[in-house]
Amino acid sequence: MMPPRTLLPCLVACLLLALPAGCPAGGDNGGAAPAWARGMPVAEVSELPAEARRTLRLIDEGGPFPHERDSVFGDFEGLLPRHEGGHYREYTVPTPGSDGRGARRIVTGRNGGTYHTDHHYASFTAVPR
Repeated sequence: MMPPRTLLPCLVACLLLALPAGCPAGGDNGGAAPAWARGMPVAEVSELPAEARRTLRLIDEGGPFPHERDSVFGDFEGLLPRHEGGHYREYTVPTPGSDGRGARRIVTGRNGGTYHTDHHYASFTAVPR
């Protein structure tokens, strides 16, 4: 039998090894996130708020976009995969009850990556399309 002092670290190590790595949070997505979304939570388009789905339709149609401040996104927070400047573009998602632009955004990358945030860039969810 193991001494009690070594039992807890062994239990913790066993639990950590048993956790699945890289599981998407939300959506099925066939069990694997696209390469551009690795390590991020993933949501299907159908799981997004209605306002975000409408914004995605506008993006697909090429606009017009209701917010003139929608532009190139610099990812100064460093939460998205690293790319050269100008790779990302941001679009405002209307936030019910907000007087201004609110905190919601869709960010798209030239590589087809699509991301959603409800928290003004504090966190992102990958949205495979």
